[in-house]
Amino acid sequence: MAILKIARMGHPVLRRRADPIADPRAPEIARLIADMQETLRDIGGIGLAAPQVHVPLRVVIFSVPAARAGDPEAGDDAPDGPVPFTVLVNPQIEVLDAATEMGLEACLSVPGLAGMVPRFRRLRYRADTPDGGRLEREAAGFHARVVQHECDHLDGVLYPMRMSDLSLLGFTEEMARWVPSAPNRAGAVTPAKADA
Repeated sequence: MAILKIARMGHPVLRRRADPIADPRAPEIARLIADMQETLRDIGGIGLAAPQVHVPLRVVIFSVPAARAGDPEAGDDAPDGPVPFTVLVNPQIEVLDAATEMGLEACLSVPGLAGMVPRFRRLRYRADTPDGGRLEREAAGFHARVVQHECDHLDGVLYPMRMSDLSLLGFTEEMARWVPSAPNRAGAVTPAKADA
C-alpha cells in the first residue's frame, strides 16, 4: 500500500467527470482502494474520492464515525447512525426529499478553507462493490452530506461550487472561531469546541 498525493483545487483531474469502472473486481481497482484507504487513514479523514488522488475513476471511500452520527449540535436533524468503512464503485444518488440543510464543509483538495454548503437531507445511493456485488443504502444527516460531497468529486464538482453564498467561505481557523461547527484538518465537520 502507498500513501497517495492529494490533488488540490485547480488541478484538471478535479474538474473533469471521472470514468466509469468496467470491472470493480480488477486487481488494479483493489490496489487503488487499498492505497486510498491507507491515504485516508494517514490523514485522519472521513472520505476520499479517486480524483482527489489523481485517478479519474468513479470510486469513493468513506465512513461515518459514531462521534459524527446523529450529532444535533453539528446540524444533523435526521441522523442514521455510524456507517462502517464503505467503498462505492460507480455510485448513483437518488434524492428522497427535496429539503436541504446548510452545513459547514471542508475538503482535502481545498486545504485551509471551509464553507457553508446546502445539501439534500435524505437520499438513497447505489453502487457496485469491489467483490462484484451491489450496495444500496438510504442516508440522512451527516451520512447523506458525506456521500454527496464525495460523489460530487466524481463529476468535477468541489464544495465551493455548491455554495449559495460565498460570504460563508472562510479560513478554517476563522470558521472555527465564528461558526457553531467547524471542520477539522481532514475535512470532517466537528463541533467548534473540539479539535478544529
